[in-house]
Amino acid sequence: MRNRGKTEEERIVRTNREEEAYRDSVPALLFWYDYNARILPWREDPTPYHVWISEIMLQQTRVEAVRAYYERFLAELPDVRAVAEASEDRLVKLWEGLGYYSRVRNIAKAARVLCEKYDDRLPADYMLLRDLPGIGDYTAGAIASIAFGIPVPAVDGNVLRVFARVTGYREDIRSDRFKKHVAEQLRTAILKYAEENKEDVSGECSGGDAGRGGPASGAARISSAPGRFNQAIMDVGATVCIPNGKPHCDKCPLSHLCAAFSEGLTAEIPAKKAEKARPVEKRTVLLLCSGERVLLRRRPAKGLLAGMWEFPGISGHATYAGAKQAAAAILAETAERADPGDTAGDGTAGSPLSRTELRAKRLPDSRHVFSHAEWDMRGYRIDIPGKAAERIARASEKNAETAATGSAEYLWASAREIREEHGVASAFRVYREYLPKEQK
Repeated sequence: MRNRGKTEEERIVRTNREEEAYRDSVPALLFWYDYNARILPWREDPTPYHVWISEIMLQQTRVEAVRAYYERFLAELPDVRAVAEASEDRLVKLWEGLGYYSRVRNIAKAARVLCEKYDDRLPADYMLLRDLPGIGDYTAGAIASIAFGIPVPAVDGNVLRVFARVTGYREDIRSDRFKKHVAEQLRTAILKYAEENKEDVSGECSGGDAGRGGPASGAARISSAPGRFNQAIMDVGATVCIPNGKPHCDKCPLSHLCAAFSEGLTAEIPAKKAEKARPVEKRTVLLLCSGERVLLRRRPAKGLLAGMWEFPGISGHATYAGAKQAAAAILAETAERADPGDTAGDGTAGSPLSRTELRAKRLPDSRHVFSHAEWDMRGYRIDIPGKAAERIARASEKNAETAATGSAEYLWASAREIREEHGVASAFRVYREYLPKEQK
């Protein structure tokens, strides 16, 4: 019985210490953030729209990579209404290179909902935000706390890693149980801080100034505390309690609370699970060139790179002969789609374009890594003989209008049009260097 009693006593002590660590982390992080916050463009004017766009862009993407995309996106689409009215091709083009293109499609879906139901504005309500397409618990928490000052947590991988180390959690931090536990503890800690400090100030202030850096004071300090706290954890996780490499514990505002630091376990916490090897798919990429134009193909509406433009190709690594044969088949298909009944592939029915007429040049191999797969690519540039130019010109005219509506399956485009108008998946970045040169 004594051993059981001692075990229970130890559990209570651990629980109390953990709750104290969460509670004490709030003022510690707020003070640190006042003087160490990263200067980021979306923090300069943290309107709900700005916070929303930046948080979606930052999912699975480095901060430095997002800066230019964020500024370009806002320059062209400054508000919710502009996003709702933009074409899908334009949205994808603005997103080109960020990857995970379902994110921008969900932004468009959510923008249309906001226009229909919320007068072009994001609602100041966590649950209503959570119901919008593409917005999960973390993003809803980030928008609610940063833009509106609502005391809710925003729990992502950075937050889980930081508090696994602070509390000495040795199991898998990706488990739903741990995520829920951290969210509940942080929600309690944020609410307690706001409750204990609300009597120290008078008046009310929105969370609009959260994240500007420099000490806040009075009502502004308390109303912006949820957003500043969540951004503080983001910054600590990104710059101090880092995921790869040795954490900078000497610079951490939570080191005095941290179990992993005091016990010398920062290299072991969080626990690392062996990742499954990504499947590797061999592909042959074909740059089918006619004059100044190259053929694009739209990928299926669902699945990897859904709805994106790509350079056509086939599975496996083709030889020269195999590449030219595949190219001839693709050209025949495009001719039939552009002009039903013309099965020639060169605009002259009954006289199919022979693969021997095509000129093939081997391009560099390339490899692209997705989150759950890899493409091992072999490239060929296929130049089409002049006698097919007339058919291709006709095809370009016919598919120009359908491409604008997002319904074209194939599209002949110039390098300029690809650069300015059509979003080609970044997996094919290497092969864009070999597009036909435009005549000046």
